[in-house]
Amino acid sequence: MSDFAQTVKQQVDIVKVIEGYIRLRKAGAQNYSGLCPFHKEKSPSFSVHAVRQFYHCFGCGVSGDVFSFVGKIENVGFPEAVRIVAQKNGIPLPKREFSSPEEAAEARQRAKLLDLHEAAASWFEEQLRGPEGVMAREYLAGRGMTPEGIKAFRIGYAPDSFGALRDRLSGMADQETLRASGLFSAKEQGDGSQGPIYDRFRKRVTFPICNESGRVIAFTARTLDTGEKAGAKYINSPETPLYTKGQVLFNLDKAKTAIRQAGYALLVEGQMDCISLFLRGIQHVIATSGTAFTEQQVAILRRHTQNVVVNFDPDAAGANAAEKSIALLTEEGFNLKLVTLDGGLDPDRFIRERGVEAYTQAVMGARRQSDYLIERARQMFPGAAADQKLKAMNYLLPHIRRIPQKLVRDQFAMDAAQKLGIDSAVLREELRQAALRRRERIEVRTTALTEVERVMLRALAITDPEHEESRRTAADALTRQPHWFEGLGAFEALLALAERGAQDPMDVVENPVQRALLAEALLAETEPPAAETVIGAIISLQQRKIEAELRDMRAQIQEAERRGDFAELTLLMQRKLELDRELRRLRGPGAGGN
Repeated sequence: MSDFAQTVKQQVDIVKVIEGYIRLRKAGAQNYSGLCPFHKEKSPSFSVHAVRQFYHCFGCGVSGDVFSFVGKIENVGFPEAVRIVAQKNGIPLPKREFSSPEEAAEARQRAKLLDLHEAAASWFEEQLRGPEGVMAREYLAGRGMTPEGIKAFRIGYAPDSFGALRDRLSGMADQETLRASGLFSAKEQGDGSQGPIYDRFRKRVTFPICNESGRVIAFTARTLDTGEKAGAKYINSPETPLYTKGQVLFNLDKAKTAIRQAGYALLVEGQMDCISLFLRGIQHVIATSGTAFTEQQVAILRRHTQNVVVNFDPDAAGANAAEKSIALLTEEGFNLKLVTLDGGLDPDRFIRERGVEAYTQAVMGARRQSDYLIERARQMFPGAAADQKLKAMNYLLPHIRRIPQKLVRDQFAMDAAQKLGIDSAVLREELRQAALRRRERIEVRTTALTEVERVMLRALAITDPEHEESRRTAADALTRQPHWFEGLGAFEALLALAERGAQDPMDVVENPVQRALLAEALLAETEPPAAETVIGAIISLQQRKIEAELRDMRAQIQEAERRGDFAELTLLMQRKLELDRELRRLRGPGAGGN
């Protein structure tokens, strides 16, 4: 760990950093607990140790320090995690150093691409305000957009030109970087090479797409032309080093605080739907940009909430996208409700025509996922014929099977049986068969610690010089007599801690099962064990080792007597006497033990 990272780690409070992502509650003098952001759970198994500044989840086994938490939840590497933690806590960043020329070049390119997108966004905004933007301004006014709303979302206009943006940005970067930006297109030449670049977005209203930090990383652009020559209604930036479509949720940078305050996210299909709702005060809204959810987007959303209300367009494409999103969100344990607006209107048009209050009431009346899907099954397969009921059941079963909670699956099955007029026993048997094919997942689980292991783990994890004697006593015993500890479940962790030097205890135990054992011991700790307690634990362990050896020795003696092997019997009896003397010594006055 670099000197700067160590400085940051010493200055920040891991509890405050983690509370910026999930809710924590006090769970003892030094501990906080909450729902783990890295796997789905209903009961808190995620713990944070305020004094030792580490976290551990007893459900999925993840653990680490403030940097590993931020790196995992933000999906970034260690250097970026250090930067994020430093910036969140107002710690000035040093001049960055890179591990290789390639890493430095990649960082320079990303920084340049961000600059290009910022310059493009500003230029598009200028064009919207200029003479060529009159048509775009009329379109936006017709969609109910105010100047304040246009400014808030940095909506712009790309003029009908093949080279205007290229000429504007050509002085900022070389041709290779301009091509990599996704802001330009090029035609393939006869020899397979790419021809000169030209502006990708032309005669279109532009909507910037931002990352979670609010930096522009891509654009969506809507045509203002009509007819066959207009091209696609919407075109998007291609994937670039900055932008991967399946890893971005539109408006999350503006909505994440409101999502946490509201306790749920409102998910809509289109960017105009999202913008329209946001500007009318419904600010916990995000959009998928017309695609079904991806696993990466689900992971991003889980950082902020596990409750989602879906309001996709009512047409067939919107219903299919909603269905695919429901499937993935259900598998990942999200709590889902769905909104169907009256009149078959999309969210943008509904709120403009009927107002905020009517839309809010519609969201409050959102249906449970099961009710929505059952109704959709009835619409897709109407009638009382047996084959229609079978089709409806087969449509619902995959959705039922995906639900992680057994009680919820059972309730869904009963509701479907009743509303479809199907014998519930038949549906339950189909559900049972479907459930047998559910994906299984092996989770890291901790084993119960003995008191000796608890004492030794806590002693070996001591970092306070005031309790150095306890740590040294434990380390010396492990170094001199490792065989005493070999039978313990935490033996691997004990060895690693005994040799850790100045490293953080949680950093040196790499095995996730062993790290979980260490976390279990430390999270229940009230104060470091005294040297006398450590000695007592070691003596107690010795006693148990000798008692186990004596039991084995007695069995060997009986076997030697049965065989009449007096030479072996003599050796065994001598060893037994030695063990008896050692055990009496350990049990003698002042021996201590547990």
